[in-house]
Amino acid sequence: MGNPISLHDKRKLRNRKALKRKSYGKLRLTVFRSSRHIYGQIIDDVQGVTVTAASSVESNIKKQFKNCGTKEVATVVGKLIAEKAIKKGIKNVVFDRGGYIYHGRIKNLADAARESGLIF
Repeated sequence: MGNPISLHDKRKLRNRKALKRKSYGKLRLTVFRSSRHIYGQIIDDVQGVTVTAASSVESNIKKQFKNCGTKEVATVVGKLIAEKAIKKGIKNVVFDRGGYIYHGRIKNLADAARESGLIF
């Protein structure tokens, strides 16, 4: 028997495959969430480097909120990642939600990034 893959990992692989097929050469805004924190990275897949990142682990965000696993924190992280990207001259990205459903904290992060100037 092979190694069983979780449903989350299947969704993540399916999503990444579709993104790579549709948007070769664009930077990718990828999201990871845990029960306590949320992370966002803009990745250049061609060079294999992370261009910029933001998360709820950063000290200025942790000081503002007692619980960093909320929608409000995801909104702040989305704005922060967009500001950092625009400072580096990045406007167009592809949104990689990973294996997560586009709902709740993931949606808030994406909407905040769009409002702050990222195009995807």
